[in-house]
Parts: sequence; structure tokens; C-alpha cells
Amino acid sequence: MKKYLLRAAMAIGLSASAFAHAQLQVEISGVGASQIPVAIAAFADESIAPQQISAIIKDDLTRSGMFKIIDTGSALSETAAVNLGDWKSRGADALVVGSVQRLADGRFDVRYKLLDTVKAAQLSALALAGQPQFTRITAHKIADDIYEKLTGSRGAFSTRIAYVTKAGNEYRLEVADADGEGTQVALRSNEPIISPAWSPDGTKVAYVSFEARKPVIYVQNLITRQRIVLAGFKGSNSAPSWAPDGSRLAIALARNGLTQVYSINQDGSNLRRLTNTNGIDTEPQFSADGQSIYFTSDRSGGPQIYKMSANGGDAQRVTFNGTYNISPRISPDGKLLAYISRRNGLFQLYVLDLASGQEQRLSDTVKDESPSFSPNSKYLMYATEAGRRGSLAVVSVDGRARHRLTTRAGDIREPTWGPFMK
Repeated sequence: MKKYLLRAAMAIGLSASAFAHAQLQVEISGVGASQIPVAIAAFADESIAPQQISAIIKDDLTRSGMFKIIDTGSALSETAAVNLGDWKSRGADALVVGSVQRLADGRFDVRYKLLDTVKAAQLSALALAGQPQFTRITAHKIADDIYEKLTGSRGAFSTRIAYVTKAGNEYRLEVADADGEGTQVALRSNEPIISPAWSPDGTKVAYVSFEARKPVIYVQNLITRQRIVLAGFKGSNSAPSWAPDGSRLAIALARNGLTQVYSINQDGSNLRRLTNTNGIDTEPQFSADGQSIYFTSDRSGGPQIYKMSANGGDAQRVTFNGTYNISPRISPDGKLLAYISRRNGLFQLYVLDLASGQEQRLSDTVKDESPSFSPNSKYLMYATEAGRRGSLAVVSVDGRARHRLTTRAGDIREPTWGPFMK
């Protein structure tokens, strides 16, 4: 496993303190149209590790909605002789086997193989050594490898998410694994925290905090815990969005009355105004290639989504269905636009194929907000309500696979899905 990944994972959360009670609970409610049957054996000697590697892999693949898990009923090492024809006859297209060994320096050496039962061939093999606290990351990396080898798309199980939790009078900006485990607290405040946004390298989060009794944009380094005021101008400072190269952010400021879109360097320098209208322009989001900015504007009478050059200039309207479309988010591959649309009094998640213009509603809930794409562009996380409490929902971009992340106490809002770690 790359040293950078381990260092970042070790440092990124700041304080792992006693927040086990705040771990998110996963509830799966939908699966993909066609699932790949995979047999996953218990890893040999995995009981010596802090967590069961094979169980984490199963949970990851099940949550994706892409796989039908076939339990082998026994442990199988990657060195064991297996009859792939037998596994094929049991309905498995692929077989996962592996082992865990404790090294002299205290690390755990995890080895795994992915075998194709149809072609009777080995598809992949990994050997990952890490400290005990990185057991879950190791398992997620293996699940990522399985996902990629069997679907052709990069897996996102080892990525991180950030979100805001409100419990009582306290707001917390929290960071967790994509499955809701490993919750760590980046910021606590008695004032609201909104609009967190990951930097492209996964080491920083920009967010809006009201701790100064007004909305101010901060950028916080998750490794060093240092933070700077990015924008604390007169009026509202809101809606930070990173450029793909991490050099600057698009933000929304109400310096001169009406909210307009600006760009600013990641150190707070070189503020530039990008829109100049008599309406409200807000919620800017860079396109995947960094050449354009999508944003919400009421210049047509009601809030709709527009697109302009990343350097400002004329804007073109993008959404035309419905009278109220907000919160644009572009998929990392640049193909899809997600947004929240109010229709028939319901606030729901939609996605627009930018090439074909085809629109699809992805949610069946009624108070959706804050969509965020997974870094592989295959899933969307958004905030909604469950039992009158805020929760996070995840849906595949085809709308078929879905699961929900909830907590036993407090509201969860404002999700943002982190990038792939380099």
C-alpha cells in the first residue's frame, strides 16, 4: 500500500476520540439490474486481525448493488488449490480467496487473489501490509480492486466522506470512510456549519462556518488541522467549490448586496468577480475539466442552472424542466449534472445526461439536498430525511442501487464525497 495513502489516512481525521456512538448505520434498499455472482471465502487466519477482512469486502460489494455474494462456508487461502469448475457450478463467476499474517514489526500482511471461474484464470492478486489501525483501509482497497476488475470502473470503497452532524446545540464537521465507519471530528461549533467541499488532493476541506456570527468561508488542512479564512468579506460568504487542479475556488459573495459568483486563490488571494447581474447567482461548481462553472441563478425569474466560462462572461441556461432547479454538481467524468428540483412541492434528486439531454429522477424521498458524486462517477450521495431526522442516502446514477446512512442521534446534513487518494 502506498506510503502516502497510509500517512494521509493516519493523519486525516485529527481526533478519533470516543465517537463510536456516532458511527453511521447502513441500510440497503435496492440493487443493480444485473448482479455479478462472486464467492468470497473467509481469509485464512483473518481472526488475528482487528477486523474481519472478508466481512468488510462483502459489505462493500453488497452495498454497491453490483454483486451477488455467495458465501463459501469456509476459509480459503490464496495458496490453496481450488477447483474453479466446482465454483462455477455453484453459480459463482468469480472467487475471492486470501490470508492474513502478522509480521515481526506488528503490521498485518494481507494477501488476496481474484479468480475467474468461467475462464479458469487469475484476474488479480494483491499483497498489502499495514498497521493494525489500517485493517479496514486494506479491506476497502481489496474491494476496490475486485470492483474494478469485474466492472471495468475504479472502486470508491477506500475513499472518504465529510458531512455535518447536529446533536443538541452542537454542530460537528465529521470525516468518515465511505461506508460510514471510522468517524473522526474535524470541527465542533455551537454555530451552524454548511457547504463542506473536499480539495482535489483529499487533504483539505473548505466550508462555511457561522462561528463569527456571519457566514465565513474557511479552508482547513485535515492533516495539520491548520485553517485559514478564505473569505470573510462584508455580507454573506458561501458555497465554496474547488477547481480540479486545487489552485483556486469558486465562491458566492454578497459584498455589494446581491449574491454573485467570484473566484479566489486557495490562499485567499486574487479575488475576481465572475458574474455581474441584477439577480442572485450562487452555488458555483467547476466542470470536470476546469474550463467552465455551473451555477444557480434566478435571472430567468426562478432558480435555474447556468453554465459560463471559468473566467466569467456570458452564461447559457442548462436546466429547462421545472421552475425550480438548484445545487448543481458535475460528475468527475464530466458526463452528468446532478441537481435538486422542486416539482409538485417535492424536493428531489435529478440527474441530466449532458450529451443526450435526458433527465432522470433518482430519489423517491421528498426533502433532498446537497448532492455529491462519488469520485468514480457511479454513485450520488445526498442529504434527505428519515423519521424526521436528517440522514444521508446513496443512489447509483442509474437509480437502481441505493442505501442509506443514518445515526442513532442527531441530524446528518451537507455530505461531500472525497476524491481518490493519489
